[in-house]
Amino acid sequence: MTNINQQRLVEHFLSLVKIDSESGNEKAVAETLVEQLGQLGFEVTQLSVPGTISNGFNIYAKLQGSLEGSIIFSSHMDTVTPGNGIEPIIEDGVISAKGDTILGGDDKSGIAAVMEAVRAIQESGDAHKTIEVAFTVYEERGMHGSKNFDMSKIESNQAIVLDSGGPIGTIITTAPGQQSLKVTIKGKPAHAGLEPEAGINALTVAADAISKMQLSRIDEETTANIGVVQGGQATNIVMPELHIEAEARSLNDDKLAKQVEHMVSTFESAAQKHGAGIEIASSRSYNAYHISDDDAHVTEIKAAFEAIGIEAVTKPTGGGSDANIFNEKGLKTVNLSTGMSKVHTTDEFIAVADLVSITEFIRSYLTR
Repeated sequence: MTNINQQRLVEHFLSLVKIDSESGNEKAVAETLVEQLGQLGFEVTQLSVPGTISNGFNIYAKLQGSLEGSIIFSSHMDTVTPGNGIEPIIEDGVISAKGDTILGGDDKSGIAAVMEAVRAIQESGDAHKTIEVAFTVYEERGMHGSKNFDMSKIESNQAIVLDSGGPIGTIITTAPGQQSLKVTIKGKPAHAGLEPEAGINALTVAADAISKMQLSRIDEETTANIGVVQGGQATNIVMPELHIEAEARSLNDDKLAKQVEHMVSTFESAAQKHGAGIEIASSRSYNAYHISDDDAHVTEIKAAFEAIGIEAVTKPTGGGSDANIFNEKGLKTVNLSTGMSKVHTTDEFIAVADLVSITEFIRSYLTR
């Protein structure tokens, strides 16, 4: 029988998703969580994030436990667009959004689950491990919150990020690295009606390159995509410049390097062929991580799931998360599913039963 207060859990989750917090606008939800964590007895620290990417701040909080061991739970506070004016609805045990917005379960389901688990533990009077939380800003647009998180605050040697989909019990132990490409093709303007042959169309250069480029699913470990194309001035001007943003991801570092080199060389060859200039900025967004199935951190998580009747399964993913960044910083981190589905779309939803189950897991893990 569950010790989780389902109604309170759901009401808290609904209240969080109603707070506008698209990436860069996390101040209101961060201030709300600081107050709520304080009410639960956490020692709370607001951590500034360098630069002006967010009006909010990262949150570090700690609740001392009496059991041996400690763990840090992490979820991000920001959402993708369209994430303003969310009106959550519940039908047949499923929470979704009314209207043309996302739901925001990515990642406020993780936040709500952690806080309800703590409330349930405190009400039962059970002993628990020391609990740390790291709630981050700007995850959806480059994981800047975790990249700039003050790691000196963290005492735990391992972490759990609650930011994945799939059945409850899914443990993401392998995630890809990502390389970002920003490409500027510089052609030559000309009047498109009077002397188009005098110009160099940047779009033609891009089209030639892309037609020869391996994109989408490269193999079982590697993907590549062109997501942003911007350029042009008017229909009667041969396009003089075009800006492209692309990415490549892979679970294998060698394959990632090979794919990036292929994309760069293909762009450069097309530019040379057409006599255009080209500038390419290539940067690593995050590195891959892999944690073995028999790692002590993973086996402890599996045991906590088993204690509540759920068989946990380790899986790789094609997506990045704050877990990539924390692993890179030396904090052993896995990413768990909260049951969120169809994230980043207006069809996003989460089942109440799944939200309860991941909360039960957290309680189980902390009190074992």
